[in-house]
Amino acid sequence: MTFLYIALALLAAYLLGSIPTALWVGRRFFGLADIRAHGSGNAGATNTFRVLGPKAGSAVLLIDALKGFVAAYFLPQWLVAQGAIAPEHALYFKLACGVLAIVGHIYPVFAQFRGGKGVATVLGMMLGVAPATVGVCLLVFIAMLLLFRYVSLASMTAGLTFALLQLLPQFRPAQPFMVAVGFVLAALLIYTHRANIGRLRAGTEGRVPLPWAKK
Repeated sequence: MTFLYIALALLAAYLLGSIPTALWVGRRFFGLADIRAHGSGNAGATNTFRVLGPKAGSAVLLIDALKGFVAAYFLPQWLVAQGAIAPEHALYFKLACGVLAIVGHIYPVFAQFRGGKGVATVLGMMLGVAPATVGVCLLVFIAMLLLFRYVSLASMTAGLTFALLQLLPQFRPAQPFMVAVGFVLAALLIYTHRANIGRLRAGTEGRVPLPWAKK
């Protein structure tokens, strides 16, 4: 029975992450057959902002972040409540469930395994696993976005910030392996943004329009 509970939680984490929020929002509220055929071709919050506007983009961002948070925070709590795992092992399952939600977002079973880049879902996972670092990462993201107007650059920098914060005494986790997890997540974000890196180097990456920014 213990194995069954764990298997169900891990499967639920992946299926939760697989919910193609951008795709479904585009179809249900905007009559858009496939948002991946527009803009950057990505099924994530950034492309939703670009193609469908701020209201749709904000909704997708919130839901995609919730996918990571629910998977990393509530599913392990459910396992503890069922007696399937000991409370001291909850962190391991927070990481496992969070990572599976991220994998589901990037490779969703409900959308031909073509999803988003995982930024919002990583954010949600971080809130469930290491919330103390999230505020700093958000400030870094906002600062980079305002300075350079590239969402991709801001996302990768915030992910790397999360990893580096784990090395500082103020944020150092009780479990040393969390440092490695932080760098793995940062590497994952860089990998999913590899096309953006190419466009950044070529000077063709799209900028976020700001009211006060010169075009």
